[in-house]
Amino acid sequence: MPKLSRWQQVFFQFIFFLVALFVLLPLWQTIYLAFEGGIHWRPTELVWLPKEFTFEIFAQMWAHAGQNLSFPEALANSLIVSFGAAFFSILLGASMAYAFARFRFPGRKAGLFAMLLGAMLPPVALMTPFYILVSALGLKTSLLGLMIVYTAFAMPFCVWNMRAAFQAVPKELEEAAFLDGANRFATFWRVSLPLALPAIGIAAIVAFLIGYSEFAMGWLFVEKPDNVTLAMAISGIIGSSANSWNRLAAMALLMSLPVVALFVLFQKSIFEQMLFGNIEE
Repeated sequence: MPKLSRWQQVFFQFIFFLVALFVLLPLWQTIYLAFEGGIHWRPTELVWLPKEFTFEIFAQMWAHAGQNLSFPEALANSLIVSFGAAFFSILLGASMAYAFARFRFPGRKAGLFAMLLGAMLPPVALMTPFYILVSALGLKTSLLGLMIVYTAFAMPFCVWNMRAAFQAVPKELEEAAFLDGANRFATFWRVSLPLALPAIGIAAIVAFLIGYSEFAMGWLFVEKPDNVTLAMAISGIIGSSANSWNRLAAMALLMSLPVVALFVLFQKSIFEQMLFGNIEE
């Protein structure tokens, strides 16, 4: 690869700086609004530091996130739905992905295409069918109904992602396990599944994020105030009070903390296995 000249390096560094500024500036303005206690209208100017620094807005949102729920209560609902969607997506998706990767059966390609087509449809087009399905199951107002809906949204990505991971596992390893007396399930559990863990981890994170941040389906299905999630609570902040923009920013930062914690906890193991993982025979 040819070495870049000094001017080329300066040019690319300047481009990277502009991209970083474009990404980080909205985040900084959110932080500014969350700690600014002297603004009571919609912000229209770029301000770098709060004029009246305060934690009062965070205290307000912690005590009352929306729908008479505190932030911990709304967070608990979001985590239940998100982890449930991730669990069911991996439980069902891993078995389906392995079947699509290792078996040849009628309708295999059609099934993969149907899942891909379903992922391409806008969520609003699926709201009525899901509403009818969840209502027929008697789960319209429950968190379990939301888990089912978010699992359905996450399944196409999970299946396609894990299918590619299972296809990358050498068949020779499975054949060696068969020769040692392992059955199909034991081979899947002890050989293929551990080698596909990075892809499974990514699929679980994506399914979690879908359940954690999605609003429209929750707004349609949840009728009980006790089942409101953070995504629904944050949507009710705009226009609710004079300092709604400050409250919205504070709520956004509080809502992002579990996602940041999840990324910090799992980034090392996932990235190391993706970049440096190998197969030990």
